[in-house]
Amino acid sequence: MQPLVNVFLGLCLLGAVGAVPLREAVIYDSDFYDMLLGELSHPADYDENKQADQLETEIGTALPSAIQESYSSAPLTEEPEEEASTPKLIDGSSAQGSGVLGPQTQDGLPTCLVCTCLGTTVYCDDHELNAVPPLPKRTTYFYSRYNRIRKINRNDFAHLSNLKRIDLTANFISEIHEDAFWRLPQLEELVLRDNRIRQLPELPPTLKFIDVSKNRLGHKGIRSEAFKDLQHLQHLYIADNNLDHIPLPLPESLQALHLQNNNIQGLHEDTFCKRKDLTYIRRALEDIRLDGNPINLSRTPYAYMCLPRLPVGNLL
Repeated sequence: MQPLVNVFLGLCLLGAVGAVPLREAVIYDSDFYDMLLGELSHPADYDENKQADQLETEIGTALPSAIQESYSSAPLTEEPEEEASTPKLIDGSSAQGSGVLGPQTQDGLPTCLVCTCLGTTVYCDDHELNAVPPLPKRTTYFYSRYNRIRKINRNDFAHLSNLKRIDLTANFISEIHEDAFWRLPQLEELVLRDNRIRQLPELPPTLKFIDVSKNRLGHKGIRSEAFKDLQHLQHLYIADNNLDHIPLPLPESLQALHLQNNNIQGLHEDTFCKRKDLTYIRRALEDIRLDGNPINLSRTPYAYMCLPRLPVGNLL
């Protein structure tokens, strides 16, 4: 009886073993081969995390239909492009409304397009201009030679507080407004040679260089004591103007005085020197041109005693 029981129990055990499913063999990646068991998570846990990541990725890329509709119907907004830099004038102001490269001329063109602007210098030479063009506020040096300008108006140079040099050589200027120059606080050089000027306007005391040669100033073109307050004046050129006198008094700062080819007929002993002060020496005034005038310099020898050099002129 006992042998039959043993056989029955053996058959039951075999059936239980056959009912247990076989587990697939786990193949470990070679990257984890050298890792310690404590550092490696359970293979089943590792697979689940990986699958969860894949599932989240798929969910993230598949938007609900409601969200897709609202997203697709929304208008596309382009990124705002950077605004192009607005061209600036010499004075740093915007060019809008006044031409791309400077204030508008009377012909409707920008000044710095008609002329040439380099830094704070404006060159308008030989452009057949009939008037002084509107200049940028920071203009320091202005050249407008060999044009057809006939008149200098009161406001041609208004508000140009940085202007240091004006050169209007070889135009047709016959009239200059009385206030055209004297309001310029930094003007140092004024060149008006080879024009038709009959009367000099009031001049600013900052001037160091004046050239009004080859004009028509004549007897009354220079007012009395016109240069008295120009205490920085160093060069004064008034040749070829039909002057019949030397405009006095001359500032002590004067170094060069050109009066050639006029109608000056005589000098006084105190024209350059001080008649009552024989010790007075005028060292700065070294260049005096009186050639081309109907004057004999040898008749007034005491008029040059204080000068470092004799004037150039007729000594016979």
